[in-house]
Amino acid sequence: MADSADQIKVKRVYGRRMGRPMHKARLDVLDTILPVRQIDSAILTEKSDLKVSEIFGRDVGKVHFEIGFGSGEHLHYIMSQHPDDVFIGAEPYINGMTTFLKGFSDPVPDNFRVHADDALMVLNSLEKASVDFLYILNPDPWPKSRHHKRRIVNESNLDVYARVLKDGGVMLQTTDVDELADWMLMQTLKCKDFEWTAETFDDCKTAPNGWMATRYENKGKDAGRTQTYLSYRRIPRTRAS
Repeated sequence: MADSADQIKVKRVYGRRMGRPMHKARLDVLDTILPVRQIDSAILTEKSDLKVSEIFGRDVGKVHFEIGFGSGEHLHYIMSQHPDDVFIGAEPYINGMTTFLKGFSDPVPDNFRVHADDALMVLNSLEKASVDFLYILNPDPWPKSRHHKRRIVNESNLDVYARVLKDGGVMLQTTDVDELADWMLMQTLKCKDFEWTAETFDDCKTAPNGWMATRYENKGKDAGRTQTYLSYRRIPRTRAS
């Protein structure tokens, strides 16, 4: 795995940042909740030395990180299932961010932080072995060959994911695009730091225990697409070396 100091840090988000005009309720959460729950950009140095406790201002237990959480349905759900853990979510699409933030009632919990930009800015800043669970759910497939380099699961990014995951940590990837499922699996299996937890390929068509299907996932199923669930374990560093 390349040392983080040698990595080229590219702060780039492809696609939309904003959709339809936002109404007052959405604008309100940008003024009230976002300022106190967003990660301070000043600590995102991308030097691979940031402790999660510095992000939350306290000691923390298990850490969940979701890359591109969309409207935040899955993030809300896992927060409800693991109230003693902490959660970090990155989502550059501001309409999705406001939908997620609008889903909280008072008092807004203090066990989550968000980043309205490129997830790699946070991941490159975190020290190694910081995260217990990493979620990459239904990412943009970028179907054209010339755009494959934009896919969030690629060789260089997998080195970053492996660095921040704790030994035995879990990375979950999902998609309803068959070609992207093949791509993500092949890219990840080439990384020596991950092992696929499925016993057979058919296992990846079965949702994990306790899974909550999002509206996006159900929409795909209604359209005849099949969801693929790819779960990996971070190989302990003594084995990986």
